[in-house]
Amino acid sequence: MFTVYNEEENRFQLVEEPDPSLTYTYADYLQWKFEEQVELIRGKIFKMSPAPAPRHQQISISLSSEIYNFLKKKSCQVFPAPFDVRLPVKNKKKDNEITTVVQPDICVICDEKKIDSRGCLGAPDLVIEILSPGNTEKEVKLKFELYEEAGVKEYWVVYPSEENVAVFILNEKGKYDGAKIYAGKDRIKSNAVKGVIIKLEDVFTK
Repeated sequence: MFTVYNEEENRFQLVEEPDPSLTYTYADYLQWKFEEQVELIRGKIFKMSPAPAPRHQQISISLSSEIYNFLKKKSCQVFPAPFDVRLPVKNKKKDNEITTVVQPDICVICDEKKIDSRGCLGAPDLVIEILSPGNTEKEVKLKFELYEEAGVKEYWVVYPSEENVAVFILNEKGKYDGAKIYAGKDRIKSNAVKGVIIKLEDVFTK
């Protein structure tokens, strides 16, 4: 069940799950007014995890702030969630052609042409996802495949409980190389966003 806003009755109400046999698009997404946050992945609706825990948000704020400070007066921009990222396939960019809209925890976009009043249209240069206890292996694998397929140059997966970060770099064949794990006193130097260097000790300070 989903909770959706009923404009005629001016209230939220429970509705049945969207038809799993259908493929939805960004045009449909724009019409939805769900109480829950949702993402559209390959035409299917996915509920996002419940409101993030304080630890998740602390890490998100810390990372966003560090990256923002590095990018001051530069062309790249950082956007924390909620921020819609539309990922077209085969250059199909019309609202009724796009079937994937996600909200990464943090993304960095260096091509200002991809940014519009509704978010980002196209692959960000860097995407950071901070895992929550509710994230499943299936969700993690799905996002990995999605960002790789879309051409996101660099993808970080942050593991708050382990206090480490897995970094994936897109190679010339359009595939992510094996993860490089950063932990402890390591510093992450972004390959896709020049100038960004993150000291993990600062990120995971409680």
